[in-house]
Amino acid sequence: MIKKVLLTTVCRPMGPKYGDAPSVGYELLYRQVTRAQGLFSPRTVNIQFSLEYIAENLDAPTVVLQYPSKKEFIRELKKGYDYVGISFLMAIFHKVKDMVALIREHAPHTKIVLGGYGTVLSDEELKPYGDFICREEGVGFMRRLLGEPEIPMPYKHPLIVSWLKVFGWKVSGTGKIFAGLGCPNGCDFCCTSHFFKRKHIKLLPDGQDIYNVAERYLDMDPSLVFLIIDEDFLLNKKRALQFRDAVMKSGKTLSIFAFSSVKAISQYTVEEILEMGIDGFWIGYEGTRSGYAKQQGRPIDEILTEFREHGITILTSMIVGFDYQTPEVVAQEFAGLMKLKPALGQYLIYGPVPGTPFNERVRKENLMHEKWVQNPTAMYRRADGFTTMMKHPTLSPAEIEGLQQWCFEQDFQRLGPSIYRVLETQLLGYQKLKDSPNPRLRAKAAVYATDLRVALPVFLAGRLLGPNAAVRQWIGELEQRIHAELGRPPLTQRFQSVLAVGAALWTGLTLKLDLFQHPKLIRTPYRLPSERWKAFDLWEELPQKFSLPDFSIRVDLQHAKQQVWLRLEGALSAAHVEGLGQRLHDSLARSKSRLVLDLSKLHWNKTDDLRPLAEKLAAYRSRIRLVLPKLSAAHPSLILLASMFRHYQG
Repeated sequence: MIKKVLLTTVCRPMGPKYGDAPSVGYELLYRQVTRAQGLFSPRTVNIQFSLEYIAENLDAPTVVLQYPSKKEFIRELKKGYDYVGISFLMAIFHKVKDMVALIREHAPHTKIVLGGYGTVLSDEELKPYGDFICREEGVGFMRRLLGEPEIPMPYKHPLIVSWLKVFGWKVSGTGKIFAGLGCPNGCDFCCTSHFFKRKHIKLLPDGQDIYNVAERYLDMDPSLVFLIIDEDFLLNKKRALQFRDAVMKSGKTLSIFAFSSVKAISQYTVEEILEMGIDGFWIGYEGTRSGYAKQQGRPIDEILTEFREHGITILTSMIVGFDYQTPEVVAQEFAGLMKLKPALGQYLIYGPVPGTPFNERVRKENLMHEKWVQNPTAMYRRADGFTTMMKHPTLSPAEIEGLQQWCFEQDFQRLGPSIYRVLETQLLGYQKLKDSPNPRLRAKAAVYATDLRVALPVFLAGRLLGPNAAVRQWIGELEQRIHAELGRPPLTQRFQSVLAVGAALWTGLTLKLDLFQHPKLIRTPYRLPSERWKAFDLWEELPQKFSLPDFSIRVDLQHAKQQVWLRLEGALSAAHVEGLGQRLHDSLARSKSRLVLDLSKLHWNKTDDLRPLAEKLAAYRSRIRLVLPKLSAAHPSLILLASMFRHYQG
């Protein structure tokens, strides 16, 4: 019997206004990293991409909900599901309880699966709210639960893009690459490391696997940048250099943000890192006397200075509340970090997350404040890195929380908005690399130059609305430095600068009035029989119906977009072109699907004229996009196709 699965986040609305902890929300940057920067904060909604990843790799009909309202959640429950999986963090466990009550009221026979890092809580605390608890890699767990056979890694990788906005304007799309889970470093406070028992699970086992995912994103939209999701991406040097080799072989210039440590980064030269395409890092600064193994290697001030000079954006995370810290020590550590001018900074309170060695120590030594011991439910609700849970040798909770707030505010007041700090880093990188003897580094300099030119309209808003006179002057001087290197902006960009001021003021007003701060529901069905696309079966059976010795068709049914991606590989003779064209014509005629026709892997020295294919598909040109190889400028068949159909860009 086929089981139906519903995977969901907790329900909206979320945030301090609704009784949640200070950093709880839909956005990591705005709520946690640039929380003091107001209207200057970059904005991006972070969906629970793990749910889409699991859904893509099940056989069962599945629906994923991202941030439903309670009304939307109830409506979905009433459609009938065998399992409902809820992904959550400890700080939003209270919202899970509300959802479980709704499930038991409106779908009493549905089994409940609890997953995510919130499951660090004990069985005793979780079992009243769930029938099953997932504390491992989710695809394998759910397939076992559903009685589906095990599948090998790498799993099928969904293409998930988030959009970064500044002043409400989209500035870049980021493709998420899920490379690994867990981390062997084992810092005493780190939930993600100890959740997986200090093991590293390689979702993408080797460097070529990682590059293959990036290439799929670039086929979809060549302008995308990337986030590699892996706790310490560069720690596995063999895999990282495999990835570098694949990037170098491709000839493409990527833009990647990754998570790493001083220990891992110290294995590479800055040139090797740039050749991989990495131009952004999240690095744990923590504290100068924290003594974590991941901090061993090159001096961090040396790394951050060199990286900044080469255009690599750095987000540093610092911890407040170590035993050795006093207000004077925090100020000294913070001042040292400010001298290195990181583009972004996070400042969180040292916290005892269940399942970590620090939690064990706090409980063993009776260091937890009594009010949290007496009311653990309240403690979980405040476990977001902005509340002091444990006793400190010299500082009160109010002093620690005050120091944290001071760090965020001083970061903004001293260094200015992060969006301009990123641009200054790119300017330094352009100046450093533009005349490099390494062609890969010169290509990276060209990317920096393009980004700088596109960003010029944001400077007027910074000069007018920056947090203080010194920062406003620095923003103006940075603008002049960019003009000196790349030329003054055209008239159109000067007009856009005025519009950007208006957009910035509107952004500030919406923040003040709490308008438009919550995302709408994103609902994605996977393999749902009642919502199958018309002619779904025609696309699904195409590889078997059109099988040739030297030719194959790979079908990627992209459920979220009701889009079919066909990759044609090998050689296609004139005798078979018309037959293929007719099958595609029939499938398009019986459906409303969009078609992406990927021709990048065809063997053009053995492929004849594609004119019959173009003729068969001409009636549906508005629903067809092409992915073309580089030789499209020379090959007559590709020139014909390019003139009829548009290139695919998302």
